[in-house]
Amino acid sequence: MKFTRITIEPDKMGGMPCIRGLRIPVATVVGMVANGMNEKEILDAYPDLEPYDIREALLYAAEAVKERQIPLVNA
Repeated sequence: MKFTRITIEPDKMGGMPCIRGLRIPVATVVGMVANGMNEKEILDAYPDLEPYDIREALLYAAEAVKERQIPLVNA
């Protein structure tokens, strides 16, 4: 899958995946969604974002999770 809205620049945000070269990490956007924020709330908080940025951040996160195992704690 090709991501056109996700950038990784070693000299920006420590090389973290960000949205379109902005200093908005993918993890921040995904975390906002996970915490129950809707698209309008996210766009209000980060006016430089566009709706497609949020969708691509989620797709990127989904692909990243496929690449490795994350240890789970059994309840």
